[in-house]
Amino acid sequence: MAVTRRDETVEIFRERLDEVIRQSGLRRSAFARRIGIDRSTLTQLLSAANDRLPRAETIAAIAADQQVSVDWLLGLTQEGPLSADLMPQPFEIEVGGDMHQDERLQRWHAEAAGYKIRYVPASLPDLLKSEPVIRYEYREQGAGVPQARLEEAGARLAYLRRPETDMEVCSTIQSVEDFARGHSQWTDLPRAERKRAMSVMIERLEELYPTLRWFLFDRRTRYSVPLTIFGPKRAAIYMGNMYFVLNSTEHIRLLTRHFDELIRAAALQPRDTIEFLRNLMKETA
Repeated sequence: MAVTRRDETVEIFRERLDEVIRQSGLRRSAFARRIGIDRSTLTQLLSAANDRLPRAETIAAIAADQQVSVDWLLGLTQEGPLSADLMPQPFEIEVGGDMHQDERLQRWHAEAAGYKIRYVPASLPDLLKSEPVIRYEYREQGAGVPQARLEEAGARLAYLRRPETDMEVCSTIQSVEDFARGHSQWTDLPRAERKRAMSVMIERLEELYPTLRWFLFDRRTRYSVPLTIFGPKRAAIYMGNMYFVLNSTEHIRLLTRHFDELIRAAALQPRDTIEFLRNLMKETA
C-alpha cells in the first residue's frame, strides 16, 4: 500500500511541476536555474520513468519561487496559488447571497474544465429545467433570484455543450415522479407546464448524451445530500444558503466513492431515464 501511495505522489508531483513550468512561461533551462538545479535534474523529475521525489529543499524552492504550496505540489490539497483565496484548512464554508454563490459556482466549473463533474441536485438539475419551472421554483426567494438561476442554468448548459466536458448527475426517481405528478413543491405548477418541461428535459438529455448522463436511484434504499464534485479540484456540499467546500484530496476521494456508490445502485441508467420520462409524460397526460 505504501508503494502505491508513493507512486501516486510522484505522479501528482510530476504533473503539477509540469503545470507550474507552463504557467511560468519559462523555458525549462531558465526554470531550473531559478530554483537552483541542473536542467538534466529537472528533465529527470519530469520523466514518466522517474519514481523518486526531489530533495525537500528543491520542493520548497519550487513552492517559494512559483507561489504555490508544498502540499499542493505533493497532492495533499487541491488549492495551489498562495493568495488571499487559499485556505490552509482542508475545508471552508462559503456564505453569502445568491449572486455571490452563482459567481463562485461558475468559477469552480471553469476551473474543473476537462475533468468529470459529479452532481447530486437538491431537486431536479437546473440545467434541464425550462424557464417557467425555474421561475416557479424560486419565485419566493426574492426578485433577482429566479433570473440569477436562469443565467446559472444557461451557463451550465453552454458549458456542457463544449466537447471537453463530462458530467454525471444522480438524483432520486421520486423527485422526477413528484414533478411529473404535481406532488410536493410542484403542486401549484400547471400540468401543461410540467409536461412541456419534461419535453425540454428529454430534448436536452438526447442532445447532450453522452456528455451529460443522468442516473436515478431509489431514495428508499439510498440517500445523498445535494453536492457537486468538481473533478479533483474540490467538492461543494449544498446547505441551503451556504456551501461546505472540501479541498483535501482524501475528502474529495471519499465523496467521489459515495457518488460512485449511488451510480452503482442506480435503478435507471441514462438511456433508461429518457424512456422513464416519456412514460411519465404519457401517464400524466
